[in-house]
Amino acid sequence: MEPKSHKHSSSKNGHENHDHHDHHAMMIKDFKKRFWISLVLTLPIVVLAPMIQGLLNYELRFEGDRYIQFALSTIIFFYGGWPFLKGLFDEVKKKTPGMMTLIALAISVAYFYSSAVVFGLEGKIFFWELASLIVIMLLGHWIEMKSVMGASNALQELAKMMPSTARKINKNGDHEDVSIEDLQANDTILVRPGEKIPADGVVLEGESHVNESMLTGRSKPVAKQKDDQVIGGSINDKGTLKIKVKHTGEDSYLTKVIGMVKEAQKVKSKTQNLADKV
Repeated sequence: MEPKSHKHSSSKNGHENHDHHDHHAMMIKDFKKRFWISLVLTLPIVVLAPMIQGLLNYELRFEGDRYIQFALSTIIFFYGGWPFLKGLFDEVKKKTPGMMTLIALAISVAYFYSSAVVFGLEGKIFFWELASLIVIMLLGHWIEMKSVMGASNALQELAKMMPSTARKINKNGDHEDVSIEDLQANDTILVRPGEKIPADGVVLEGESHVNESMLTGRSKPVAKQKDDQVIGGSINDKGTLKIKVKHTGEDSYLTKVIGMVKEAQKVKSKTQNLADKV
């Protein structure tokens, strides 16, 4: 029953990882779309902005130009700024105000104050500052999420390094192909030339070189002989190795590496937490 349970758990985790990956891809697509639409709408706002006209020494004023800026800024505020407004509510709800809160407050003050000026309040409008801030922050989040997605894809490639089956040697010396989920500590497996090593273990018989570059960064294959440690996911070269299994599943080197990278993606550094507080 234990192997079946383990298989079910692995399948469930794989399904969850796939769903998370798809969700992340959709979020990147959403940020990209919001960025480009907001950028296009920002251009006329910047051109009509009195401050920009003063800096570049040109004049483009006509009746109702402020209402055009207001209309375009309204779309940018509610469409382009939605991820930050939503982030504000999420952070306040969790009582952990951070960057989303800061951005949402900045764009909200700029939008509502400028809107009030358009409809009669005496003062200056800040529509171009509002629009440019949203565009810049959307671009930053889009780039950041693409970077995280790249790291997630790298993790998936690492996970693919582990073979799905292993050649187990029974007590009577016969070979049997089994799923790696069915391997247990102290099992004996046979790895032929060119095959991937299915689990962490110790060499019982044979000599070969093993390519561990994808796992350890070593560019040259490492010589292996009796009593040497081998890592699951590495590639056996020309010799045949008989290996005693030491670690499988969650205890394997590759799984621990993937787990550490995932945790590192989730956890903020002390500097980030300090910056959020400031």
